[in-house]
Amino acid sequence: MKDYQDGYIKFALPKGRFLSPTASLLAEIGLGFEGYGDKTKQYRLRSTRFSSLSAKILQEKDIPIQVAVGNYDLGICGSDWIEEYLVKYPAGALVKIASLNYGEGDIHVVASAQAGITSLNDLSARKNDCRIVSEYPNLAEAFALNFRMRRFRIFPVWGAAEAYPPEDADLVVLWGRGRAHIAAQGLVPLEKLLPVVAFLVANRESLENKDLSQMLTCFDSQLGTEPQTSIEQDLDICKDLKMPCPSWQAREINLALPDGHQQVPAAQFLKRAGLALQGYSEELVSRRPSADLDWLGIKVIRPQDMPLQVANGNFDLAITGEDWLQEHLYRFPSSPVKRLFALGFGTVKIVAAVSQEMPVNDIDELRSLVQRSPDVVGPPLKVASEYVNIADKYLRDNHINPYKLIPTWGASEAFLPEDADMLIDNTQTGKTLQQHKLKILDVLFQSSACLIANKNSLASSNKKEKIKFLTQKLRAGLL
Repeated sequence: MKDYQDGYIKFALPKGRFLSPTASLLAEIGLGFEGYGDKTKQYRLRSTRFSSLSAKILQEKDIPIQVAVGNYDLGICGSDWIEEYLVKYPAGALVKIASLNYGEGDIHVVASAQAGITSLNDLSARKNDCRIVSEYPNLAEAFALNFRMRRFRIFPVWGAAEAYPPEDADLVVLWGRGRAHIAAQGLVPLEKLLPVVAFLVANRESLENKDLSQMLTCFDSQLGTEPQTSIEQDLDICKDLKMPCPSWQAREINLALPDGHQQVPAAQFLKRAGLALQGYSEELVSRRPSADLDWLGIKVIRPQDMPLQVANGNFDLAITGEDWLQEHLYRFPSSPVKRLFALGFGTVKIVAAVSQEMPVNDIDELRSLVQRSPDVVGPPLKVASEYVNIADKYLRDNHINPYKLIPTWGASEAFLPEDADMLIDNTQTGKTLQQHKLKILDVLFQSSACLIANKNSLASSNKKEKIKFLTQKLRAGLL
């Protein structure tokens, strides 16, 4: 690719929360990235000011890793994801240049207001493991070690970490705008770990071997003093915070419902099934909806997390995608999770796709290309996917060797063709892949929403009658 010639500079720009302020910053300093904004539908940008500068728009979580491995020379992302990377890889090639003086909120350690925990000292007398759930597992572990917790367990999740305490976690490490934002979620902030601000980052080898001076000079007027971001430094302990501690009631049956793209069709399905819920509809979502069944507890979490949470016994039933169930079972083949039945919505195909420019039309031709034409692709074949375990099994089953998996947090199509050779992702119609000049080589399987259950719950004499009642009610919603 032309962008990867010597002297060319590659910039990773964020989607999501920092897109708008980053677009404003880049426009102000005149880097020439026209089209980068809230309405952008493209991933690749060229600078109209610097002929050697190109950019790609990525999920923010992916940027520190992609800059560190050298796929990009520069990047902009939040200090939380930078520290999440550096805690685990302190000697990596990721370099923080400076704060860009915009951002919002902080990373906090919090507990449920219902648990009666107002300081971390309240946990010191406990003999059981302290259960910590977080999107930031490396920061969570570093916090627990710095706090010298004797016994703790870290549970990584894709999101919705605030939904887990007090039943399924004792502490949560999460992002919050402030105390009011955290309190509105029924949580008590115990410690502030670090402020979340946008940072300019660079690859160390790029700083040493490429001339980045023109680009870095553009940022001179915007660079700020780096705030404290080390969790080993002074922490803001909210000792005086007083929160109500109402009692919470354990339920006999626990059901997990999906957020995100699956929320609307799931809410429509539940309404059709006659399950009356408050706080879960096409227009409204609460992390803890209520039902007209007093024995049923409900939480709204990410579909990606459901199979593991059901396997751990935190939920008896869950509505998730068959893709995420397979992803779980390929990693944990003896998991106590069982698929009960499909629900008839959220249908997608899990596909293997490559650039339209790659001279192959199916997986057999790709295998031959990898083995016989290393100058065209690989080795190793680089495969980007959210479905790491599905991708791994598919590549092994099709005797693709060697290969390298690139885990992503979404928008995986942005990685092709510059940063990966193949994509394993879900698609409804294939139009998005076509728009990004990709073609489908193979369909791995078709996935739709399904009801899953914990096998131990199904066999429990205390639960099976209520589970049977609930599953029969859900079956009534099938078209």
